[in-house]
Amino acid sequence: MTTGRPFKVPEMALRVCVIPLAVASLWRMATNRQADDAYGEIHFSNLSGFKYLVVINAITAAYSVVSILLSSFKSLARYDWIVFVLDQAAAYLLLTSCSAAAEVVYLAREGDREVSWGEVCSYFGRFCSRATVSVALQAGALLCFVVLSLVSAFRVFSRFDAPGADVDCSESESKQVDEQRKY
Repeated sequence: MTTGRPFKVPEMALRVCVIPLAVASLWRMATNRQADDAYGEIHFSNLSGFKYLVVINAITAAYSVVSILLSSFKSLARYDWIVFVLDQAAAYLLLTSCSAAAEVVYLAREGDREVSWGEVCSYFGRFCSRATVSVALQAGALLCFVVLSLVSAFRVFSRFDAPGADVDCSESESKQVDEQRKY
């Protein structure tokens, strides 16, 4: 069993890095709008993939702040399972929202001829550029949470011995285990 927290400093650094990345991505997308005389105005809220990106960035930034504040309490070490689950959830939420927003950006840039969708970035270039920057910032936050998920998994699962490593058991315990394996 491992004692202490061998990755505490890198873990805190990653949690701190997530905050500006998520907030910058959120801000860049939430303030993203552009008007065109011929085609009207486009705003991030017109596209559900972009709204999802904004919401998930807000959630992950808030979770990062709370997890940094709570990490200073040593009594919370027994809640490593909760941190592990929440880190996994944050990573998966970031992955899904980043994928959804990247798909919207791709369709805006390239269109889809099979369903007769034309590209729109030639008309709304600034909007597309800002959306691309927002997705890239969120991808940075996602990478941080992927590493955080690995660190929290290591911390949780290093508390347990490897399966079959019970070499300290007595002979009677060994016989009981053998009897249980028969059934």
